[in-house]
Amino acid sequence: MAKLSLINREKKREMLVKKYAAKRASLRAVIADQSKSEEERYEARLALQKLPRNANPTRLRNRCELTGRPRGTFRMFGLARAKIREIAFRGEVPGLTKASW
Repeated sequence: MAKLSLINREKKREMLVKKYAAKRASLRAVIADQSKSEEERYEARLALQKLPRNANPTRLRNRCELTGRPRGTFRMFGLARAKIREIAFRGEVPGLTKASW
């Protein structure tokens, strides 16, 4: 089980990303628009830099929903590899069976 503080930090980041998503998108659109003046694009870059760092989606980390483990997390299930294995052995995931050859 991951530390609760790390799990809460990640949830806080998710909320910030969601909060600033529209603003980031509009600023990035202004920056990419070649028809805008150089000054407008420069102002948009400055405004984008003033947003909180944790509002950037690249700072998000996928974590296991059950344990909070940051590594070995499968996107399809939202669980860490160890938890997927446990649940699959119990037969709780339809269509998922242990490989044997």
